[in-house]
Amino acid sequence: MTKTQEFQHQVHIIGGGLAGSEAAWQLAEAGIKVRLSEMRGSGDMTAAHQTDGLAELVCSNSFRSDDADRNAVGLLHQEMRTLGSLIMAAAESSKVPAGSALAVDRDHFSGYVTRALSEHPNIHVARERIDALPDQGMTIVATGPLTAMTLAQSIGAATGEDALAFFDAIAPIVHRDSIDMDICWMASRWDKVGPEGDGKDYINCPMDKEQYLAFHQGLIDGEKTEFKQWEKDTPYFEGCMPIEVMAARGVETLRFGPMKPVGLDNPRTGRWAYAVVQLRQDNKLGTLWNMVGFQTKLKHAAQVALFRTIPGLEKAEFARLGGLHRNTFINSPRLLDAQLRLKQAPHIRFAGQMTGCEGYVESASIGLLAGRFAASELRGERLDAPPQTTALGALLGHITGGADASAFQPMNVNFGLFPPPEGKIHKKARKEALTSRARADLQRWIACQSLLVAAE
Repeated sequence: MTKTQEFQHQVHIIGGGLAGSEAAWQLAEAGIKVRLSEMRGSGDMTAAHQTDGLAELVCSNSFRSDDADRNAVGLLHQEMRTLGSLIMAAAESSKVPAGSALAVDRDHFSGYVTRALSEHPNIHVARERIDALPDQGMTIVATGPLTAMTLAQSIGAATGEDALAFFDAIAPIVHRDSIDMDICWMASRWDKVGPEGDGKDYINCPMDKEQYLAFHQGLIDGEKTEFKQWEKDTPYFEGCMPIEVMAARGVETLRFGPMKPVGLDNPRTGRWAYAVVQLRQDNKLGTLWNMVGFQTKLKHAAQVALFRTIPGLEKAEFARLGGLHRNTFINSPRLLDAQLRLKQAPHIRFAGQMTGCEGYVESASIGLLAGRFAASELRGERLDAPPQTTALGALLGHITGGADASAFQPMNVNFGLFPPPEGKIHKKARKEALTSRARADLQRWIACQSLLVAAE
């Protein structure tokens, strides 16, 4: 009898990318039998992938910084290693010289993951395309930004979203403590009070005519990203139009759009500025602020140089820069509970980029949590979410409620997602304080879970 004939799975994972692979590993190591469905190898391929290997890296071979003391993604690496991550073990086995960053040999990395999962007795890798969400049975959907259209339509029907696949134009996000409030001021247009606001809901950065014209020209001249061949036929929405595309429509377009100064009295002059850049709070902690209407396909270096010419943002530190790419994700803060379950169909969990986390490591980390949550549920155990003071907990908390659901966009892990450290800490010591606290709190969380299991 073959493994396929005798195998009765307890959890069905759809998608063999980094998140699906990590979720499968965590479940299998917990003694849970998993069916991992991957359409590549069944005769179907995405336009971006080149092989049928699991956890294939498409856009980059970099996992970014491996500095666990001063970098949020490096801390996330460390936390995942502590929790037995397959993805991090594969990265360690496949790493190539990259300074303080963690970069890998793509083929070796994918081969390592594929072998580990294919050889695990608790995992059956099924080369098949899944076109609809299952009506029953514990399921983890981890199909990523290149989700097949048939499945995307099924997800859209289940979640009430109108469309999932499009050119997702993302606006930059700025760390609040890097904004110069001696230049900027807090106000809403016409001091209008919203449902939860106080009439001072936006940070406003004023520009005079000379500054505006120079900024407009910078948008026109700035180096732009090129679409990949497989992205070129995917339209972006008019409501997410890149700011440089708006700028190309005429020199005054932005002043009647996202940079409109009307109704915004500068308290230092008593007048309206020639143009205004507004930032809106992006998370409940108030540590991250979104540049309103500044979706862009400018290259990252061009963004930093140009956006730091905006008065008040001269020393801006960016939690996320703008981007434009084909993406498929759900509005997780609205749709998922704290354990990544779809509220209206709790037998289904989502993981990876589908949840609105950006980046290879972030995707894998949410897969790790989805797998552990599912395993605990099946075993009748209690598994609380990691503390939001950890990298895992901060990212999970953001996508399951910490982000503004009305303007939710994909996000990398960054220190702006963490609760600020207690007490007065010098800015230079802030990152080390956050990472030290995270390590201690993760260990307490692990110890607490171990005690709960032992007690049961």
